[in-house]
Amino acid sequence: MKALKLTTLASALVLLAACVTINIYFPAAQAEQAAERIVEDILGKQAPKEDKGVWLDTQKLELIAAQLLNLLIPQAQAVQPDFNVNTPQIRQLQAAMKQRHQSLKAFYSSGGIGFTRDARIAVQNPSAIPLKERAKADRLVDDENRDRDALYRAIAAANGHPEWEPDVRSTFAKTWVQEAERGWWYQNSSGNWKQR
Repeated sequence: MKALKLTTLASALVLLAACVTINIYFPAAQAEQAAERIVEDILGKQAPKEDKGVWLDTQKLELIAAQLLNLLIPQAQAVQPDFNVNTPQIRQLQAAMKQRHQSLKAFYSSGGIGFTRDARIAVQNPSAIPLKERAKADRLVDDENRDRDALYRAIAAANGHPEWEPDVRSTFAKTWVQEAERGWWYQNSSGNWKQR
């Protein structure tokens, strides 16, 4: 009877160890840093210098922790998200958006175009856009939104989690507003237009 209990307990422990589940949650802090770098590049802002010393210390600690985890649970493997992905598609989208920004900047400044709450742009005040420029503004908005949507999808997919696209989009929505110049327009969370 005692041997049966020990065998049952040992079997349960082996099954429990084999059923290790690793949940990978959306890494908001990494996403915010990546969004900030990308948006600053597109808007033509100088990105702040990175403190390599702190980064290296953090990297060493993460490596030690990962090795320790592999010793304790060797069969469990988790892929760390990488929001610094540099795929050809992401580079191409970022370059196109950066180039287009030169044309959009005048419309942001006039109040004709603003940032939407879903990380896109929209014509927010048509009367602020000269009549002869409205078709151009509409075309720029369409092209920009197509590229923004593709960028958010590409970042989520490059991290192996296409289901993260809404989170990536939400992160970028906040970042576009934070990095916007004073006087530019944006939608708040309830959809009302406000001036920065």
